[in-house]
This record gives sequence, C-alpha cells and structure tokens, in this order.
Amino acid sequence: MHRYILILLPLLCISFPLAIMAKGLSYDKLQHSESLLGQQACEDTLGESFSQRAHELFNMTMFKRNSTDSLTRERHDKTALHRIGKCFTNIFREFNHVDSSYIEPQHYNYALMLQNTNTYEMYTIGFRNGQRVTLAPEPTYRIGPYFGWRWVFLGYTLDFSHLGTGGSSKKEYDISLYSSLFGIDLFYRETGNDYKIRSMYMENGDRINEMDGVDFDGFHANIKGFNIYYIFNHHKFSYPAAFSQSTVQRRSAGSFLLGIGYTHQDLDIDLSELSQMVSERVKSEQTLLIDTTILEGEVKLNDYSVSSGYAYNWVFAHNWLFDVSMSLALGYKYTFGDSQNRHFTFRDFKFNNFNVDGVGRFGLIWNNTKWYAGASAVFHTYNYKKSAFWTNNMFGSVNFYVGFNFGKR
Repeated sequence: MHRYILILLPLLCISFPLAIMAKGLSYDKLQHSESLLGQQACEDTLGESFSQRAHELFNMTMFKRNSTDSLTRERHDKTALHRIGKCFTNIFREFNHVDSSYIEPQHYNYALMLQNTNTYEMYTIGFRNGQRVTLAPEPTYRIGPYFGWRWVFLGYTLDFSHLGTGGSSKKEYDISLYSSLFGIDLFYRETGNDYKIRSMYMENGDRINEMDGVDFDGFHANIKGFNIYYIFNHHKFSYPAAFSQSTVQRRSAGSFLLGIGYTHQDLDIDLSELSQMVSERVKSEQTLLIDTTILEGEVKLNDYSVSSGYAYNWVFAHNWLFDVSMSLALGYKYTFGDSQNRHFTFRDFKFNNFNVDGVGRFGLIWNNTKWYAGASAVFHTYNYKKSAFWTNNMFGSVNFYVGFNFGKR
C-alpha cells in the first residue's frame, strides 16, 4: 500500500503542473488567435523575402565567373545574345514541327541506300527567220551507294554511260534540300563535248532529217543558280516524305508554294560551223541560209524570278505515296555580251524581257519507316526571247533507289 502511494505521489506532482500548463495554453490560444493569424502572414512575407534573397545570392554566386558586375539570372536572360539564341531555337524547331496525324517523323539516325541517277538536258535555239535547232547530249547513267545521317546524305556514283570512252568533260552538280518549312535547289551544269543535233527545221517548218544525230562540237553552255521556296501547309504536307525519305506521309495533303530564284547562263554557238555542216549534208535545191551574225561571241543571261505553285502528296495505300509538284516562275532576264556594258542599269529595263520558267517534281515511294524504295524526278525549264533569237533550256534528273534505316533514336 505504501509502495502504491509512493508511486502515485510523483505522478500527481507531474500531472498537476501539466494540467495547469495546458489550461494556460488554451487560454493563450483563445486570447491570441487573431495575433497568431497576423504573425503567420508576417512569417509568410518574411519567408518569401528570405527565399528571394537566397535566390539572388545563388545567382550572384553562380554567374560571378561569367559576369563582371555580378548580374542575376534575370538580367542575364535579358541580354541581346540570349534573346537571339532563343529566336533561332524557335525558328529551327518550327522547321520540322509537323502534325503527327498527317506526318510520321523519322525513327532512325542512319540510312544506307543504293541509287541510280539518270540526267538529261536539252537546248533549243530559234532564229527570227523561223529556223530552229535542238541540241542534246546522250543521257548520263550513274549508280552508287549513299550513306545518310539524319538529313545529310553522302555518296559516290559511277558513270556507266561513258565507261571505256575516256569519260565526258561535262560537269553537273545538283543539290536539293528539303525541310518541312523550306526547300532549296542548288545547281551548276557545264556542257561537255558530246552534244548532238536532235532536230533541225527550216523557215517553212520542214524538218531537215539529214541533220538528226549529227555530232556538233560548236556548242558550249553552262548554267548555275538556285531556287528557294516556302511551303505554306508545312504542318500537314511533307516534301521530305516524297524526296528524302526522312518522314512518312500518313494522310493525303497539299500545299501552296512561293519562292524566289536566280540563274546565270553562258551560251556560245558557232553558227558558221553549223551552216557549213548543213551545206555539206543537205542535198536540196532550196538554199538553206543561216544568219551567222545573229549570235556573235558568247551570250550571257541573268535571270531573277518569283515563283508560285502547288504540291500534293497522295497516300493511295498504306505506306505508299505519289507526289506531284508544279511551279511557274515569272523571270526577268537580260543579256550582256563581251562588247557590251556588264553592269545593268534602269535604262536597260524592258518589259519584253519578262519570261515564264517552270519546275516540275514527281515522286513515287513505298516506305514502312525501316525499308523504302521508290523513284523521283525533278525537271527545270528556262526560256528567253529576243527579237533576233530565242532559247529554251531544259534539264533534270530521274532517280531510282532502295534502302533501309537503322540505329533507332
């Protein structure tokens, strides 16, 4: 019994003060409830102020090496260089931003492809008396492997059309770059030594059959230039799906195109040699006269153009695509010879120097994102007309390819 009392006494001594403290705390809570709310608001304000100050100190520490005046991150982000970087980042993102319900993006980093490329070109020159001649070399056939990393392809093709003949002096470089937003064509072509007369007509329209297929080395020409065009419906229409296999068009879509271009041509034809060849081969009582003074020396053409067109991707079956694209360009062309002023002035401006040019693209492809095969064709045509003569130049290429992608992203 005494043992229980000895145990209870200490418990009573502890519990009694605790009860008094609890009562005091309840009283204090009721009495100071409003002041606690104010204190909480004050602590929140102090907390935010403390957090902001800590953030400033962090920025001052982190950016001290990169900024001599200890700029904060906010001031650092507002620099002109940072704003320019953000602008370019947004632009590059927009280049390949697409609607995934229409366009499936590439799933692989690398590609291997075998491609056959066939190139064609043709020049037609007409004269004021009604005579005209069409010149063209033999088509060029090339085949070779290509290796691709994302949108960059490098390869080597072997010219099978001139094997064992010592090759051709012709030079040709054609590069087409396709993104979802823009497209670019770059080209440089220089004629070789293998031009032939494909057709020739007299003033009355009669064809001179004796001149068909005759070699003619008195013609030299080169052309270089570029085309840049904007694709309006780039979120749903994909040029890369038809021509670079970097995306897959899942639903049919089309887009209007708007572009600009520049072309420079050098043209030189020896009319005296042509006239002599005609007189040697044509056995006719009618005298065939070619005015050799129409084109004297090398003619240089500059062409500035604005183009507009439409392109359409037709998904006619699963993994299959057929593309048709046509653009017409209104080009202003002017000539200058070796004996004339090489600098164009407003006095030289003439409305009859406007001519219509064109670009056509066609593509057929099967692509299941892993394997692909198809064919594509791109052709350019340029026209020029003067009072004494006119010219039409057409060149292009037809490609057949098969390949596969690997190295999944």
